Amino acid sequence: MKIIAGPCQHETLSQSAEIAKECKRVCDKYGIEYIFKASYDKANRISRLGIRGVGIDNTMHDFDCIKEQFGVQTLTDVHEVAQVDYIQHHWNHAVDVLQIPAFLCRQTDLIEAAVDTGKIVNIKKGQFLAPWDVAPMIHKAKGATEVWITERGTSFGYNTLVVDFTGLQYMLNQFDVPIVFDVTHSVQKPGGKGSSSGGNRTNVPPLSRAASALGVQNFFLEVHADPDSAPSDGPNMLKLEDFESVVADIVRYNFK
Repeated sequence: MKIIAGPCQHETLSQSAEIAKECKRVCDKYGIEYIFKASYDKANRISRLGIRGVGIDNTMHDFDCIKEQFGVQTLTDVHEVAQVDYIQHHWNHAVDVLQIPAFLCRQTDLIEAAVDTGKIVNIKKGQFLAPWDVAPMIHKAKGATEVWITERGTSFGYNTLVVDFTGLQYMLNQFDVPIVFDVTHSVQKPGGKGSSSGGNRTNVPPLSRAASALGVQNFFLEVHADPDSAPSDGPNMLKLEDFESVVADIVRYNFK
């Protein structure tokens, strides 16, 4: 079992280190592999006024510090082939997992560039894709050291996502790759608040329990010490103080 957890975007080293320290403590307590995540650039905001992040160099420098201090693996998302190349040539040691964002999950060149780095590639399943449409994405990632597929909800009309547990079951049964459930993005109300996303973090615990009972072994959770003050995705991010209770339930309800 693994849990990918961290803030939506990296803000400061001290803040991300606080999150990484607590998440690792909890995951170690329950015997779960922990991977720290954060974004260096939120390039997919609805408004151009949205806060995008502190940039690739500052974030990767701080990733190095977090890896050294806590001995954890790290994950960040990439949006262009040039970003993949830049990370590989300048910050190769700072990142262990490259994530393909949901809106870019069909971008062949981006997936292939990530594969060529030799790093683990995590592909977010687009909100617009059926579970069986994941097969070509896995084929594009052929040759990767390891590829993960992450479910993050399915579009259901305007500003609404739903979680299709039959789709999760299909992917668990049909694909011989790790399936990750991104709980916090699945409770978004995309675009519902203009420059930032709306959402309902109170749905995170029950969805986590349901997915665990289904047999999901890998989870993605965005967490923040003060999500209501976060520059992005605050309404759907889990409060850091609630992280352990969610993890405890994931372990409790997992029957695989």
